Amino acid sequence: MAMGKREGEQEDLFVTHQQLRSQSHPFYRAVNRVLADEGFDPYVERLCSKFYARRMGRPGLAPGIYFRSLLLGFFEGIDSERGIAWRASDSLSLRDFLGVPASKLTPDHSTISRTRRLIDLETHQAVFTWVLGVLDGAGLIKGKTIGVDATTLEANAAMRSIVRRDDGRTYQTFLEDLAKASGIETPTREDLARLDRKRKKKGSNDDWFNPNDPDAKLTKMKDGRTHLAHKEEHAVDLDTGAVVAVTIVAASAGDTATIEGTLDAAVQNLDDAREVAGVKSQREGEPEEAVADKGYHSRMVLLSLQRTGWRTYIAEPQRGRQKWPDQRAERAAVYANRRRKNGHRGLALMRLRGELIERPFAHALETGGMRRTHLRHQENIAKRLLVHVAGLNLALLMRTRFGVGKPRCLQGRAAALRAAIVALLRWLRDSWQQFGPPIRVEPVCPPAVAHVAA
Repeated sequence: MAMGKREGEQEDLFVTHQQLRSQSHPFYRAVNRVLADEGFDPYVERLCSKFYARRMGRPGLAPGIYFRSLLLGFFEGIDSERGIAWRASDSLSLRDFLGVPASKLTPDHSTISRTRRLIDLETHQAVFTWVLGVLDGAGLIKGKTIGVDATTLEANAAMRSIVRRDDGRTYQTFLEDLAKASGIETPTREDLARLDRKRKKKGSNDDWFNPNDPDAKLTKMKDGRTHLAHKEEHAVDLDTGAVVAVTIVAASAGDTATIEGTLDAAVQNLDDAREVAGVKSQREGEPEEAVADKGYHSRMVLLSLQRTGWRTYIAEPQRGRQKWPDQRAERAAVYANRRRKNGHRGLALMRLRGELIERPFAHALETGGMRRTHLRHQENIAKRLLVHVAGLNLALLMRTRFGVGKPRCLQGRAAALRAAIVALLRWLRDSWQQFGPPIRVEPVCPPAVAHVAA
């Protein structure tokens, strides 16, 4: 037998389709089976038909392929559309998942971004609601208790690019003018850095903005850095862990200013999901309980939610003794929220809030790769996030039906089994070395049995 070489051999001119077939990934096969059973492709094609020419024109990217490409961003933990396009072109199993035949190329990143600009935000919202309808039909939506929380998304905009709102000066020019006003004619980089550190007021959204992404706001991130960012807010069903609403607002907006809009979006999405599920809908109750952390606590917020029919369980910060001048209604709302929060159900909901609300952020942003967005303007970011979080909800359905919610969970289960076996073997080895071999106990025969045996 001659030794084969990796390079230098003449390749075949033609390769058949059977030679390129892969076994495909069992997880993506299951996802496609779920989407096909629920009629995903006809639904999105009907939604997107108004964005395409009816008779003439070059065939564009199919809506089913486009939305599956965005779902890959969650399942594979890819943050950019370039990364999605590269990953899809590199894998035969993902080509099968997208439904791209071997005779065609997988969608390029420019094709994905062009299709995103073509399809409006309402259609992306409808796809998110469609996934909620599938969860409703599977009994994974209860909708009674809604938890709300928010986090920051690092914007695709640099701090060095911000300019003044009044005269358009850059931050560098602004520091140079301050240095010259203080007597430094030719300031060096060290002089500018020292002057910037000594300034009391570093920057304000009222004075500065980024011309590349005006929606991004100067924000202090959770790690202490100051960066341009957006604010993402989730409404989560605390009975099942499904995300029922996703909103993108300015990072400078306070929690008390956004909670009511997020709860209204959650109610609307749940109603639309019930219409999508139709006779399969298993949701019986209506949204009536709101749970949030102390950042959402406000007199006016509690009173407004009470008047709209919400029963609140919002953590209360330590403010000391409060005064209520002509605010009897606000005082009653605050005291009622305090009684509910300190009760048995309130304490249980606070524990659930820390578990079920933080988990979607970890899956969607950390392992899902969306902590830093590569898109600009809130509309584009909202389009990507809606389908991204729809993939998170779809993973909840997959985990319920098949035991795994992401393709790499199969590797994790095998690794966990191996780790358990290794731990058991190590424990047996250590026990043997410490206590010696197990003592063998001889069976003791009764006297009558011994006599018969003799």
